[in-house]
Amino acid sequence: MALDLLIRNGSVVDGTGGPRFAADVGVRDGRIVEIGRIGGTARRTIDADGQIVAPGFIDGHTHMDAQVAWDALGSCSCWHGVTSVVMGNCGFALAPCKPDAREWYARCLEAVEDIPTEAMLAGIDWTWETFPEYLATVERLPKGINYGAYLGHSALRMYVMGERALSEAATEDDIRAMEAAVREALKAGAMGFSTSRASTHTTPDGSPVASRIAEWQEIDRLVGAMGALGAGIFQVGPDVSGGAAQRAFLDRLRQVALESGRPVMFGLISTRQGDKPNPWQYQTEFLDRSCAMGAVMWGQATTKSINAVFSLKSYLPFDVLPAWREVRSLPLEEQRRRLADPAVRARLIADEGTMKPRDNVFQGGAGATTDPRKPDYGNLFAMKGVGWDDDPTVETLSRERRKHPVEVMLDLSVENPDQLYVQPLVNESPDAVQGILSHPRTLATFSDSGAHVCQEMGSSLQTHMLSYWVRKRRAFTLEQAVKMLTADNADAWGMADRGRLKEGMAADIVVFDEDRVAPCMPTVEADLPGGARRLVQKAEGIAATVVNGVPTFENGRATGERPGKVIKGPLAKGA
Repeated sequence: MALDLLIRNGSVVDGTGGPRFAADVGVRDGRIVEIGRIGGTARRTIDADGQIVAPGFIDGHTHMDAQVAWDALGSCSCWHGVTSVVMGNCGFALAPCKPDAREWYARCLEAVEDIPTEAMLAGIDWTWETFPEYLATVERLPKGINYGAYLGHSALRMYVMGERALSEAATEDDIRAMEAAVREALKAGAMGFSTSRASTHTTPDGSPVASRIAEWQEIDRLVGAMGALGAGIFQVGPDVSGGAAQRAFLDRLRQVALESGRPVMFGLISTRQGDKPNPWQYQTEFLDRSCAMGAVMWGQATTKSINAVFSLKSYLPFDVLPAWREVRSLPLEEQRRRLADPAVRARLIADEGTMKPRDNVFQGGAGATTDPRKPDYGNLFAMKGVGWDDDPTVETLSRERRKHPVEVMLDLSVENPDQLYVQPLVNESPDAVQGILSHPRTLATFSDSGAHVCQEMGSSLQTHMLSYWVRKRRAFTLEQAVKMLTADNADAWGMADRGRLKEGMAADIVVFDEDRVAPCMPTVEADLPGGARRLVQKAEGIAATVVNGVPTFENGRATGERPGKVIKGPLAKGA
């Protein structure tokens, strides 16, 4: 019988961590059916001579719950070899949701994730109410990648409690209703349940999101509902507002893990922000201690710093200031003309002097762009390339040019309106990130793709891993890195038929040039519904991406095929 797809002459890195080997890969009916030297015919052939053939990458921390409704490609993840994602992290989701609360949900999501409400309302055909109905909608949508989803705590709380969710403890009746919804979601295919205790997660008026109002006893009950069914992952956005707060959070999280018996995941970072922050080693040692006590626990890690990204076309750190607001409200070309005027510049520089001083309040990308402190110009980089070590600080350029830092930024932006500036928020040190990634209980999977759409850009974490950590720093072998991006994540999320190139597995495959694969420079594009803007970052050096046996990208261009599926948890029928 003819194959549907034959990938010939490649070097297979199969996701197990074992050494590469020369082989062809044969695919039929969405599955890998043969690996070796294949002499048969195929309806479609990809010549992978000189290329690496690897499992498609898996990203377990995204926020593509809204975007999936209008973006069939699954960008920006799809451009970086990602074939499967998990969305609904940190308690943020679009289901369950009563019809009259849709705009409220959208505005809450905008406040945290910078996805414009107008884009969501224009791009979503919002026909669901319950989580099973939402998952069924995603199943029907055309998809270029695979999607799994959590039931989000903030969405669930607002659905059950209404406006009380934002200010009150849950009653016993509330908790029972939420427990029932958790069970319903798991049986429909939810990967688990997510929540947030992060101080950066706030509503449009600055108050805590619904999940942060919940008492820990409520979380015990909801995760306990998963424990009673013997299924589901508990994912939580951690409290990293300061060292003491993080220690208290982690101690309580361990109790949840031990009592429920469910796998627990939280974001593991290195940071200089906050009130007397703990070193990253405190978190990895916590993982070791907790797992030794019987917990199943993972730290979700990035492969690079998490940055606030600024530009003339998106946000600048000064946009909230009166003189700046006047200029920034103008069309782009008029802004450039005004910003070149010495008199205007003098007012803008004077206005910068009135900014709030830096303090010990932890800020994420949202706060850094909408409630900024006076920039630390030694930690604000003028982006010149995608390598971590390529960019000069604004402070350095200011000293070299003998100009005020603001004037340096204006010079660069007037000359090139696409000039980007990056302010590392966490994971500022490459050595710290290497230490985190090297720990056996961390997962390279924290892109936030689909969120902070014009504030941060983490979707390139996979190609950054390959270009920076493998090729430039030589900190990991290619085989190690591929395993971290594929099999390790598949195992942690229970995706038993993905993450490895093996006969019988789903044919999610990426073909790339190990000497060229890398992220491209980000750009600001107005391609969201209604023309809203976002940061876009593509990649180079990827020859083909295959999802469920069907090529979705060849040489960076979409094929138009949409073979993505919904990845369901173990309690769903047919999972």
